[in-house]
Amino acid sequence: MSKLTHLDEAGRARMVDVGDKDDTERVAVARGSVKMEPETLSLIIEGNMKKGDVLTVAQLAGIMAAKRTSDLVPMCHPLMLSHVAVTCTPNPAASRVDIKASVRLKGKTGVEMEALTAVSVAALTIYDMAKAVDRGMVIGDVRVVEKSGGKSGDWRLETGD
Repeated sequence: MSKLTHLDEAGRARMVDVGDKDDTERVAVARGSVKMEPETLSLIIEGNMKKGDVLTVAQLAGIMAAKRTSDLVPMCHPLMLSHVAVTCTPNPAASRVDIKASVRLKGKTGVEMEALTAVSVAALTIYDMAKAVDRGMVIGDVRVVEKSGGKSGDWRLETGD
């Protein structure tokens, strides 16, 4: 395990200096889900939630959140993202909505936090829009499943996601 890059020699939090790094194409993919009652998922799929089109609003919220990650996570650099894609896919067999975010840029630092933020905010939006009918929803399994670019190279979660 390598040392924590966001701590200085005295153990204080610091933002990593990426000024000397090369610009490379960087991509990160994150996934998560919102588990709910089957009736709640049916309402979402049928477009019968009182607050509107849950999946489209969650998708847009995830995209907007990726672009604002540095405003939310203190040690993240503001980034000029070249692409953000968020999908919110109903999974009736598991009674959940599966969320996937893919983020890309050409730059000096990775975009894992932006992908994780996109998934998290999309999930929170689904919860917010459906909580009136299902307060027991569970947001879970938020994780990076793939990243490429930069000095550390490519990585993929072994579970086959």
